[in-house]
Amino acid sequence: QVQLVESGGGLAQPGGSLRLSCAASGFIFSSYAMAWYRQAPGKECEMVAAIPSAGGSATYTGSVKGRFTISRDNAKNTVYLQMNSLRPEDTAVYYCNARGFPGICRGQGTQVTVSS
Repeated sequence: QVQLVESGGGLAQPGGSLRLSCAASGFIFSSYAMAWYRQAPGKECEMVAAIPSAGGSATYTGSVKGRFTISRDNAKNTVYLQMNSLRPEDTAVYYCNARGFPGICRGQGTQVTVSS
């Protein structure tokens, strides 16, 4: 049974930073590319960042390039999202998932609120 537990969200001021974590279990983590998604109220789910199964070259949606960094630790079955220079428009619930798995932007997620 696939389990994904996101954590690390909270309230941040504009320009601030947060680091999200996602602990995965129930599948061979090191065999799958992983991604972070987010969904703001009234908006569609969007992929924020993705990283290949062995790490390395990541991809980002344009609005977060240069501000967010995705990374992973296959020994810990965990994927991270370092978010710097946060903006109010980054406010959303953030979710992780393996690429190709169903149910994106579903489940617990972690709320990120950027506000002064």
